[in-house]
Amino acid sequence: MSLWADASRAPTAFGGLRKGVGHLEAVERIKDETRSRFGLGHDDTILVAESVPALPGFPPHETKVVFWTADGTRHHFKVFKPMGEVVPGDLPPAWLKDALCAEPADDFACC
Repeated sequence: MSLWADASRAPTAFGGLRKGVGHLEAVERIKDETRSRFGLGHDDTILVAESVPALPGFPPHETKVVFWTADGTRHHFKVFKPMGEVVPGDLPPAWLKDALCAEPADDFACC
């Protein structure tokens, strides 16, 4: 049986949920929305993943989005919802793109 065939199954031994077609559609939708929101090209890499935080006090699901721009800068953000519930309004505004940078500039180095 394919990993993607049965979304109703319980988590695997490694902690992940088995995903279905709806999961793949949500990934592609979020990637398309991210590409459009931040003006990314089709060659720019975008990764989307859903996780279940293990720490107390965190929301039960979070969707993580990471993307690299043409100059190699890594950006990231989280939406505290399962992928299937993420809507365009949950993504940060386009003007916040530089603040989503994962590698701080030398001006911000503290150590």
